[in-house]
Formats: sequence, C-alpha cells, structure tokens
Amino acid sequence: MGRLEGKVALVTGSGRNIGRAIALGFAREGANVVVNAKANRTEAESVAKEAEAVGAKAIVTLADISNKAQVDAMFQQALDAFGHVDILVNNAAIRPQKSFTKLTVEEWRQAIGVVLDGAFFCTQAALPSMLKTGFGRVIYLTGDGAYIGVAKRAHVSAAKMGLTGLARGLASEFAEHNITFNIISPGRIDTVRNASFYTDPSAMQKVDDIPMKRLGTTEEIANACMFLCTNDYITGQTLHVNGGRGYY
Repeated sequence: MGRLEGKVALVTGSGRNIGRAIALGFAREGANVVVNAKANRTEAESVAKEAEAVGAKAIVTLADISNKAQVDAMFQQALDAFGHVDILVNNAAIRPQKSFTKLTVEEWRQAIGVVLDGAFFCTQAALPSMLKTGFGRVIYLTGDGAYIGVAKRAHVSAAKMGLTGLARGLASEFAEHNITFNIISPGRIDTVRNASFYTDPSAMQKVDDIPMKRLGTTEEIANACMFLCTNDYITGQTLHVNGGRGYY
C-alpha cells in the first residue's frame, strides 16, 4: 500500500470494468486519479467517489479519446487539478464485429481512431509532464484476440497490434528519461460487455480453453498495472494475463 503516493494516474475508459478496477487500484496505492469516460458521467463520478473513499483525490473528465482536441482538454484539466500526470493507462477501446469483405473505410478508421490514434493523442499529451518530472509509466491494453486472431475483428486486431510497435519504439526513445512503456494483454476477463459485439455472447463466459478453467478478474489486470508501474527496469514488454490461454 502507498507505493504510488503522490503520483497522478489517468486511466482512459475507467468508468467501468477493467478501467474502473485499475483506477481504484491506483487509488489504493496512494495515487490521485483522473477518471475518464466518453460520455457516461454518472459511472465516472461513481468511480471517483470510490477512489476518494480510500483516501485519494479524484476528478472526472469526459472525452472521446479519438478526438485530439478533447484529449488535450482532458490533460489540461488534469494538470490544472494536480499539476502533473505520472501514469497513463490507455484502456479505452471498441470491439465491433464486421466481416472484412464488408468493412467500410469509416469502420476501419473508427477502430484505428479509438485504439491507436487515441493512444497516440494521449501519450503525446502526457509526455511533457513526465519529461518535466523525470518519471513516467505508460501502459497500453491489447487482448488475446489480437494475438490469436478473431474472425470479423481484423480491424480491431490491426489497431491493437499497432500498440505493440508504438510501445517498443517509445520504450527505446524515452528510457533514459525514466519513462517506461509496456503492454498488458488481458485474456478472457469477467466483465459486463455489450453482447452485440459477439457472434456468440455465451463465448464471453467460456472457460474450457483456459488452462486455469476460470475467467480472469478485473483486479488481476489492475494488479498487473501496479506491478509495471512500480518497476523501473521493465519497458517495451508485453505481459499476458490470460490464465495460460496461449503463449506468445
């Protein structure tokens, strides 16, 4: 407890599920948190209140991370409130399904916009503060689907795999500044998701192909974030938290 005392963490898409667990994990470790949602202020404010209940300071920012102007405004709000941003977790994503032969340019760009452009905008906005303080931890979330390959999600997988190249390039470029860049790839996690994103909604609860025979928890992903954010010598790496479902 308290390993991140005095730090400020911004987690995109932190109104629910994995993002919520990560934000609250940071709060329990002593960090102040910036809770982001695209539009649902009620969910984000609920998470902020939970963070404050464990002693952290928290603010809510509504922003579409595929929109650079909104991202810049979000980071300015964080800087106005706390003076610096030390940790960035790029968690927000979309997972629409569409056959590649029917995929439109707009749908392709939407996936790239949220997942990859969003990470680009957020990272660029966070770096000035990290360079100034000489400390930074940046984490990108991908997922097993990007490595295994999932039908009707080639556009999402392409965007997610782009995060690997981004993290590795930035890890090399900013290592001397004590800023690390890593990837966490969750397996099948017990969360609430829009069933329309799945051809077979029951697949979300499938455990037969998981060696541990259970779904992962959001707290286990949060714990992985805490591990990477409290280690100075891990950068440019991908941590698979998937119960043994595939080795990459």
